[in-house]
Amino acid sequence: MMRLSEFLNEGITAATISRMERKGALNQLARGLYQLPDALLDGNHTLAVAAKLVPIGVVCYDSALAFHELTDRIPRSVWMAIRPRDWRPKITRPRIEIVRFGPKEFDRGVEHHTIEGVSVPIYTPAKTIVDLFKSGQRQKAFYNTPAGITHATQAMKDALRLHKATPSEIAKYAVDAGIWQKLVQPRLETLTIDA
Repeated sequence: MMRLSEFLNEGITAATISRMERKGALNQLARGLYQLPDALLDGNHTLAVAAKLVPIGVVCYDSALAFHELTDRIPRSVWMAIRPRDWRPKITRPRIEIVRFGPKEFDRGVEHHTIEGVSVPIYTPAKTIVDLFKSGQRQKAFYNTPAGITHATQAMKDALRLHKATPSEIAKYAVDAGIWQKLVQPRLETLTIDA
């Protein structure tokens, strides 16, 4: 999987890429992104495509949960976080939802996973859970619905049960995000009371 700019850096012209595409030697995945037609596709193929199209982003929310196998939901879009002042790309295919994270939130808890030869930055399970709580808190404030917090609580329960996150990791990110005492602590204590 390569961007047009990567081909150009290797000395391959846009005209050559166009000819290769017409002959079926390359498939265009999205504007300016190409892959060999016989390339083996991973189950997380769309995350690799999103990482190539939004190189400044980090996979977050439901997309990160799905990657870490902490949800049964299949995200309709790939969720990507970018910094507050980063350029927001306009991408039509695949569906990518862009959210903005503050500088403190953005840089913490990032892991790099290789998918189809592409280094894909993805938030850790503990960081993802805290981000979901924060998002759920906003949903409750704006729409008066507890759905987001319920989703985050279920993800936390699954992460603890499957040993993908520890209570201390979740607590650390929640304290840093300023949602520890009122939002995360009571739920975490309830889930770990028998542990």
